[in-house]
Amino acid sequence: MPDSMRDQARRQAHAKGLYPAPLSEGRSRNMRANRRADTKPEVALRRALHQRGYRYRKDLRLDLEGTRVRPDIVFTKKKVAVFVDGCFWHVCPDHGREPVVNEWYWTPKLRRNVERDRAADTALHAAGWCVVRVWEHETLTDALAAVVAALKPVSEHVSDVNASGRQNHIDRADKIP
Repeated sequence: MPDSMRDQARRQAHAKGLYPAPLSEGRSRNMRANRRADTKPEVALRRALHQRGYRYRKDLRLDLEGTRVRPDIVFTKKKVAVFVDGCFWHVCPDHGREPVVNEWYWTPKLRRNVERDRAADTALHAAGWCVVRVWEHETLTDALAAVVAALKPVSEHVSDVNASGRQNHIDRADKIP
């Protein structure tokens, strides 16, 4: 959509009271710069996973029973969905705060974000997926550890452990047709 059409649509939404008017052009520019995908914490996590040999899909839409979900990082074979949640947008218990300007708009919007997150988690779990949610403020080491832990193969048989006591690289999902 061209900028002029976007600006016109924004002005019409402001006039109808559906969307708050920006406090300043600088604030408006700042909010437009927020990304839905490829945020800095997400890119850093993807880069670290790739350097360790993990392969994944990014921003893959999953059509589940009655809902669509777009995890930030998806391991399709292992059925692991990873979300890197922003503290403001997903109401972090440590850093999320109540908006003080235009709260009539932001409070319900942020509440819907949290409700959508919970619905996505429920739908993914019901479809047999493992969900990993990390906050943007978490260290890369902690986020990486959480994802790697979810990707670890779960051994079903004693024969999956070799003579040295190490687990063979056989995933449960590989054994089930």
